Amino acid sequence: MLKTRIVLLLVGGLLIWLIFLLPKSVVENESQLKEEAGIAPSSHSEVPATLSASIRSVRAQFAESPANQKNAIFADSLRTLYTQAGQFDSAAWFAERAATFFNTSESYLNAGNSYYEAYSFAMEPAKQEQLAEKTRFWLGKILDANPKNLEVKTKMAMTYLSSKAPMQGITMMREVLAEDPKNEFALFNMGMLSIQSGQYDRAIERLEELKAINPNHVQGQLLLGVAYMNKGNKVKAREQFEIVKKLDQDPAVQATADSYLKDLE
Repeated sequence: MLKTRIVLLLVGGLLIWLIFLLPKSVVENESQLKEEAGIAPSSHSEVPATLSASIRSVRAQFAESPANQKNAIFADSLRTLYTQAGQFDSAAWFAERAATFFNTSESYLNAGNSYYEAYSFAMEPAKQEQLAEKTRFWLGKILDANPKNLEVKTKMAMTYLSSKAPMQGITMMREVLAEDPKNEFALFNMGMLSIQSGQYDRAIERLEELKAINPNHVQGQLLLGVAYMNKGNKVKAREQFEIVKKLDQDPAVQATADSYLKDLE
């Protein structure tokens, strides 16, 4: 039961987003986006009426505007609005429209990050790979210009892990940590990958490093508890889940920690 839950949570590359934001999903794109972006639809989530109205209004202006700077500005605004609505596929599609026109580092980063968010929530392997390729294309432009951008490099590394070349991602992650041993994002993800591969001692080592650097890293503290739990150290696991409960009062976080504590009884 525990192993099944962990495997499910690890799918998609961002364990804690899926734990904490499970009700929030990528929502259905409209027909134009489906045809042009080639992205399959998924389930709807609730969007506040005011935000939905703003999206409809800006979409109408985008549709009526010619393919020029004004059109690209509307596309960038829609990226922001769809991100706020949790509709990450749509956000990525419009971010790409803006980046294609502006051709700036900022627009490339917006497109890459938007596709990475959509990739993080994708559950179907084919869709994951499609979104991963888009992520790598846009973030790759940033990395080509600045190979020292470790956050971008780490995100690109994560997209390789669900591909046919997972070792390329692991190699990139190790390069990040070699250059910046205190990189929280890389430490967290290396800890997660170690759990996924059953290397619990290695996971504990990485996540303890993260804990020492940032004791308030809720995701890392929770994942460390999972690592100790799998290692069979119930005392340390219970301690970690109690820490998580103290760090974040969000009901979803509390429920997740409580579910693991119940497994330790």
